[in-house]
Amino acid sequence: MVSKGRILVVEDDFDISNMLRIYFSGQGYDVQVAPRGGDALTLTRKQLPQLIVLDIMLPDMDGYAVCRELRQTTRTSHIPIIFLTQKDERSDKIAGLELGADDYITKPFDIEELKLRVKNAIDRVDREKSMDPRTQLPASKLIEEQLRDLMKTTDTWTYIDLKINNFEPFQEVYEFVASPDVLRSVALLMGEIVDELGTPDDFIGHAGNDDFVVITYATKPQPLQDKIVQRFDEEVKKHYSFIDRERQHVVLPNGQEKPLMTMSVGAVSNATQRFADIREITELAAEARRRPAGSPVDPIETAW
Repeated sequence: MVSKGRILVVEDDFDISNMLRIYFSGQGYDVQVAPRGGDALTLTRKQLPQLIVLDIMLPDMDGYAVCRELRQTTRTSHIPIIFLTQKDERSDKIAGLELGADDYITKPFDIEELKLRVKNAIDRVDREKSMDPRTQLPASKLIEEQLRDLMKTTDTWTYIDLKINNFEPFQEVYEFVASPDVLRSVALLMGEIVDELGTPDDFIGHAGNDDFVVITYATKPQPLQDKIVQRFDEEVKKHYSFIDRERQHVVLPNGQEKPLMTMSVGAVSNATQRFADIREITELAAEARRRPAGSPVDPIETAW
């Protein structure tokens, strides 16, 4: 059964969190549970949920602080949040909504009402903010929004275009059942590396079948790019059979040999160039990515 979406329940009361996990799992959702606010932030960085049910009263940090952190981080700012609390005061609701919460429900709650609120919130985001269903990364609409923001900001940024080479031969040999695992692993490793070497405002998007985008505000973007390529080279082999790993290629049904997957990267930055529009950003980054390794590059572009 295809999942209806990924929900993160942030609740320190085991009885409530377990009930929500069982109920929403039965409704076809993938459900993760975090008993503390810090756990919620860690889980969210590792794998973006499509919705967060967030209790305000938590043992380490309150739900308001968790919401504030999520809203101030570019990669998590779009995730809908439903506050879950025992408080029923107007001031508490206003405080939560001012922080960017999407909804608010008070304990004890009607589970059917919560189910409808969850469904409506996820449907609304799916309509407004297109997410790739395989990686749960922002797709075309959100990427375009980020590009338009780049044209307005005075901050220094680097736009990175990444492509999985020889992804189509892999799909042809291993069928389309295996390819989502590759895409999900790429999304995961990119998230880990951006967390390590990027900034909280960095953005990761899935632009197409084998195309990804990273926008970073790091002062030194090259280590981030290099590590993505390095990690990809190390981890991609696990998706192949032992025989294909040993011979370093796959054999298509027609007998043609194709190399294993690799990652190519190209980048442009406003630190070294002005851009007339968002199309110029994407085209120059793609041009840098397509340039053979070791070939001369303009000082405004980099390619690996």
